[in-house]
Amino acid sequence: MSCYHASCIAVDGFGVLIRGAPGIGKSDLAIRLLDGGGKLVADDQVLVSGASGLLLASAPETLRGLVEVRGLGIVRAPVMPEARLALIIDLVPDGQNERMPLPDHCVVEGIPLPRIRITPHHASAAAVVRLAVRTLANGGCLAGALGDATAPISGATA
Repeated sequence: MSCYHASCIAVDGFGVLIRGAPGIGKSDLAIRLLDGGGKLVADDQVLVSGASGLLLASAPETLRGLVEVRGLGIVRAPVMPEARLALIIDLVPDGQNERMPLPDHCVVEGIPLPRIRITPHHASAAAVVRLAVRTLANGGCLAGALGDATAPISGATA
């Protein structure tokens, strides 16, 4: 099991690990995904474990259900205690994401996952994440996916 300085939101039941430099907008994007119907898995610290070819994300017990909201502080959010990771989102500064990216993936705990890079403060950022998850869930391939990471996802952890 590894601990990542990241956020994880369940979108349509599938975990999305949101990574990026401190202050880039991980929690901000997480809040927008929550506002669009997502469930909080973890904010600030995400525990990831690999088993049987799957990656499961959860929050440390002391942080479960809590998310940082700038201007409000720490608040409670709808929570999913554990989610199967389906996608990695790497947040990048404006102008550093490609319009038409080459296929990409990331290996976490020895398991490949599709990875996309987005600018978190664009108005469409949350919609892009939801579209990426739904594309994978329907058996589609992302521009940012390679090899086994393009396999359809199914069976969300409840």
